[in-house]
Amino acid sequence: MTRLIEFLIALGIVAVLALVVGVVLPSHRHISESVETNRKMTIVYDTVNNLRRFKDWNPLVLRDPKVQLNVSGASEGVGARLDYASNEGHIGKGSWEIVESVPNEKVVIKVEDERRGHNKTVQFLLEPTGKNNRNVKITQTYDVDYGWDLIGRYAGLYVSRHVGDDIKLGLSRMSNMLATVPNFDYRAEGVPLRDLKIVDVPAEDLLVVNAGNVDRNNDAIKQSIKNNQEWIKRTMEANNLEAAGPVRIITTDFGAEKYAFDVAIPVRRKGSAPAPAAAAPAEGEGEEAKEEAAKGPFPLVAADGEPLTVKIPDGAPVQYVRTQPRRAAFGSYTGYMAELDAVRNSVRAWALTHGYEVTDRPFEIWKGGVDKSFTADGTYDVYWAIK
Repeated sequence: MTRLIEFLIALGIVAVLALVVGVVLPSHRHISESVETNRKMTIVYDTVNNLRRFKDWNPLVLRDPKVQLNVSGASEGVGARLDYASNEGHIGKGSWEIVESVPNEKVVIKVEDERRGHNKTVQFLLEPTGKNNRNVKITQTYDVDYGWDLIGRYAGLYVSRHVGDDIKLGLSRMSNMLATVPNFDYRAEGVPLRDLKIVDVPAEDLLVVNAGNVDRNNDAIKQSIKNNQEWIKRTMEANNLEAAGPVRIITTDFGAEKYAFDVAIPVRRKGSAPAPAAAAPAEGEGEEAKEEAAKGPFPLVAADGEPLTVKIPDGAPVQYVRTQPRRAAFGSYTGYMAELDAVRNSVRAWALTHGYEVTDRPFEIWKGGVDKSFTADGTYDVYWAIK
């Protein structure tokens, strides 16, 4: 009996000590880790300001490759949300939701999971660093409150190991992921690239000529395009077809000395164009109306019915193609044709930061015609298909 009393007393002392220690332990935990990248601030901010690339850097998918991820809410910024569910007991269910965004400065994310604690918050703090502020320091923080949950306070002793190690791994993976994004600032002041978005591209009927490898000088490229346009024109005349839009250039390779590309024109049967939906501009408004139209995307004509039957004239290097409907990253650009390679890379960079992987070859619709496209007033719609 005496031993039982001694045991109970010892157990009580341990319980009291555990209670006292629990009360003394912090009711709040804060973790902070950093990494540096040489990507542009715009690229870094856009990557953390949406949750579409969560799967590419967050260690959660390493813990359970079968975890189910669902992105909902806003496409980016406040309201963007990711819910996850795992059959692994140590992961369970949870969510990340962006609750605050300050452009190029910070993104605040509300976290809910099955670990102890409440008011869980992840922040990404962005700071220019390095020589001439060319790099970006990414700091990820994690905060959690335990209140009077004493067991939670004890769990907080291991948060730097469990959560902290994941933050380190996640930042390392994010840095590697960012290194794959073309380092172009598509929102820099003075960049004449606008209206970046994902669009639906319908099936189209195209006449295409492979221009081959052309010397990278304006005169050679312009002459090649015009020569190949003539072949396409002959094919249209031989098949009672008409152009359904401006010439487009499909880029295969933009090298240091050579430019490999295809020349294409969308076509349709003559007389099959729908009647104009709007009245013609009033007198004196023609040029202004044209300028406004040039700012928006040129309307793409969807192919209708069965593929066209096209007979290629003898000797003509023309091919008829019925494309498949698809989605694409899109941007409108005004400027010199020589800058299009940087524009294409900027569109790809925007797509990657927003969680879209490009595929196939990019193309540009030369809305102002060939001659104007070799001036500062060239206008283009740039497309790059996404997976």
